[in-house]
Amino acid sequence: MGNPPELYHKILNIPKDTSPQEIRAAYKNLVKKWHPDKHPPSSKPEAEARFKAISEAYEALLDQQENRAVFGLCNDGRAGERVGGAFGGSGGLGAGVGPRMERTRSDDFCTRSAPGTPAREFKKVYSSGNSGGRRAFAEFSSSIMRKAPPLEHKLECTLEELCRGCKKEVKFTRDVVTKNGSIVKKEVTQMVLVKPGWKKGKQIVFEGLGDERPGCLPADAIFTVSEKKHPTFKRVGNDLVLKAEVPLVSALTGWSFSFRLLSGKKVSCAFHDEIICPGYEKVIGGEGMPIPEHKGARGDLKVKFEIVFPKELTDEQRAGLAEILRGSC
Repeated sequence: MGNPPELYHKILNIPKDTSPQEIRAAYKNLVKKWHPDKHPPSSKPEAEARFKAISEAYEALLDQQENRAVFGLCNDGRAGERVGGAFGGSGGLGAGVGPRMERTRSDDFCTRSAPGTPAREFKKVYSSGNSGGRRAFAEFSSSIMRKAPPLEHKLECTLEELCRGCKKEVKFTRDVVTKNGSIVKKEVTQMVLVKPGWKKGKQIVFEGLGDERPGCLPADAIFTVSEKKHPTFKRVGNDLVLKAEVPLVSALTGWSFSFRLLSGKKVSCAFHDEIICPGYEKVIGGEGMPIPEHKGARGDLKVKFEIVFPKELTDEQRAGLAEILRGSC
């Protein structure tokens, strides 16, 4: 068949180390999806090309696997003789064995398989002498390597939306190729389920909903999460940081304040018996952002205090402060 195995794996959307059973399962699923009879006239040509390409990829990968079960079915239980002769029997891999083995896999297997098996369905829709199928496969295999550039957009979210999770409706315009080959603009509306804890830079991919170009697979539409600046909180990883300004007199004599978390919960902090020093930080555990990778887990809330010093003092105030603080250090 002459194409690199990587291409066949890409067409079937399977990893390189896939077993024969997994190859069959992937083939069956794709055949159901891309059977031309299940597609309207507008998408039938693409379905036919994909269907034939999927079938050839399936046949090629089974050949490469040298599946002993296939040999046994093809030779009515005489697989040992044929396999032994080809792979270490007394005869070795001699002249004429290669063509005989190819017929066994391609012709005998397809003929003797039960109705409805992947091999029989392959035989019905795609034969090695089908030039139209070859052409369709060549077109499809080249287009799979030529995907139109992705259509990229930002998905702006507030810190509250990223904390609680939400549903956001996004609208965008994409290029669509018509039946006569011209390109028109089409507006698309999609719903994005923003999960609690998503971070800036998270990407949501809508496969095949980007721009269309003749001779290429449709591009993907990619939305990248961006975080709107919050007036109170700043996100650092999974933690939230809150800056609180404390007057100097309150930092020395006692202070209390309250605020609301992103969830709406009210939190109060009181400092009556402690002095708030410059750089002081209070950590409230479990009140930060949700951690998507760990259900129920959250980061911390860090309250950083900034002490506000007076801009000027009178001589009397200076003298009084000096008298008060002289013995405290």
